[in-house]
Amino acid sequence: MQIYEELVARGLIAQVTNEEEIREMINNGKATFYIGFDCTADSLTAGHFMALTLMKRLQMAGNKPIALIGGGTTMIGDPSGRTDMRKMLTREDIDHNAECFRRQMERFIDFSEGKALMVNNADWLLDLNYVELLREVGACFSVNNMLRAECYKQRMEKGLSFFEFNYMIMQSYDFYYLFQHYNCNMQFGGDDQWSNMLGGTELIRKKLGKDAHAMTITLLTDSQGKKMGKTAGNAVWLDPNKTSPFDFYQYWRNVDDADVMKCIRMLTFLPLDKIDEMSHWEGSQLNTAKEILAYELTQMVHGEEEAKKAQDAAKALFAGGANTADMPTTTLTAESFTDGKIGVIDMLMAAKLCATRSEARRLIQQGGVFCGDDKVASVDATVDESVFGADGLIVKKGKKTYHKFLKA
Repeated sequence: MQIYEELVARGLIAQVTNEEEIREMINNGKATFYIGFDCTADSLTAGHFMALTLMKRLQMAGNKPIALIGGGTTMIGDPSGRTDMRKMLTREDIDHNAECFRRQMERFIDFSEGKALMVNNADWLLDLNYVELLREVGACFSVNNMLRAECYKQRMEKGLSFFEFNYMIMQSYDFYYLFQHYNCNMQFGGDDQWSNMLGGTELIRKKLGKDAHAMTITLLTDSQGKKMGKTAGNAVWLDPNKTSPFDFYQYWRNVDDADVMKCIRMLTFLPLDKIDEMSHWEGSQLNTAKEILAYELTQMVHGEEEAKKAQDAAKALFAGGANTADMPTTTLTAESFTDGKIGVIDMLMAAKLCATRSEARRLIQQGGVFCGDDKVASVDATVDESVFGADGLIVKKGKKTYHKFLKA
């Protein structure tokens, strides 16, 4: 089975501009392709994970990836999938985020000589002359066609700024620039990027009279059908300081039964014949499948040692063991206590287990918080400092999240 057929079998391909030509190019290692990453945060997320693994698969098949850091486009912000305008970031914020992205991508992509490139569109977008851009590029775009794009239709009801309206032109110009300067003949992206990607292929055709190709990958969605990643508000970060290896492992260990095989097929590098055998698993076997999924992804992002630690800690918790060394931990100072006690809500807020105090109250009222083995029955519940001891206190939020509290 060649790489294009494998991508189809894994359910990764959503839309393509010309399937026959794209199949021939990537199966024979002839594709120089790019995927763009806007620097809206200081870490990549599980939403980016799909793109990173796709780049890795295609590079292993002999194709050349270009990781495009969106230092320029981030200054506008992509309206795709949004109902509101993104927060404007400073140039310094964007540069910092871009450097964080670079370090994380190097875990997936071989950027050695001739194998792959990493470029930043700030290098060409920020120096563009506005009038020249309007004359050279703007004339190639129909406003009527742009407004029919799904990414803009979603915003029209609440209002779409002219600032954001330019995003499609900027992304299209990226492809046009990369095609000319880096021989980039293909663009990959999430399925919500389709309109923007077609803008690029059309611009190349109109300006240069040549064909370029686009392919979208299936979006990774959660059990509510929402896009996973920083946009949807339920981010699973690749940075261990934002989502610990243990929490990262636990996230995948606790996916719904209905989603586990889809995630294994789309995200891991396990052989398809093995996955096909696992697809018949039921009952307790699905828990084994979840452990495999969690370990494979944690190993890929954080390395084998951290994956093993996370796996051991998770198994110890499930078995009622005491190995909590690798569990996310918050240390409470003396100032956290009043008369030797601390409120459970204060603990949840200190560990950032809840975004607001009202969310913490609702969680307790719904019976979703445990201190040790005891369910927290009241929103006014407190914990005495003597309870923490040398090993600390384990708090469980819902069915999936464990957190250790220590007293300094």
